[in-house]
Amino acid sequence: MRLLIIRHGESEADILGVHEGRADFELTERGHRQAQATAEYISENYKIDRIYHSTLKRAAQTAQHIADLTGAPLEPEDMLREFDNGLRAGLPYEEGWKKYPNVKTPLHESLYEQETTLHFHYRAEIMISKLLSETPCDGTAAAVCHGGIIHMLYKAFLRLPADSDVRFFTGDACIHEWLIENGERRIIRANYRPHDT
Repeated sequence: MRLLIIRHGESEADILGVHEGRADFELTERGHRQAQATAEYISENYKIDRIYHSTLKRAAQTAQHIADLTGAPLEPEDMLREFDNGLRAGLPYEEGWKKYPNVKTPLHESLYEQETTLHFHYRAEIMISKLLSETPCDGTAAAVCHGGIIHMLYKAFLRLPADSDVRFFTGDACIHEWLIENGERRIIRANYRPHDT
């Protein structure tokens, strides 16, 4: 079984310099070019059985590029949405940090109407379970989502605790390739960028 975990392309929030999270921005023209290049690479190198994607616009649009070239069916999935950043969503960076500064809280608590770390990790655990149970042993599934949830998906896939201090980074329209074979979970490729933009 192969899983391709893909981040969306550049969004309008990147240009505006605002906290994104649950704010629902679309892809920029550059983001569409990135998504198209990633879709071309995937269509040339993999046979995709199904494309799960976050229901936020930037991920859904990226997933549509992949579906158009691979013919794989799309499956919208709220569990793949980005971290719910509460009152910071859509605010300019400086304003967001000033109004709602980071404060360390227990994993089960949050501030500013945000999602708790435990709930965020729980969503990732659910998605890994779903991907593993619904993808055939010889199949390939794609999940198109966001940097924060990809970080949590890594933790869930590698069975790391929610409060692990390991950080996984992903760039715009980049691919993470994971393989499950003979009961082993393997990272084949991380943060691969098939575009130049």
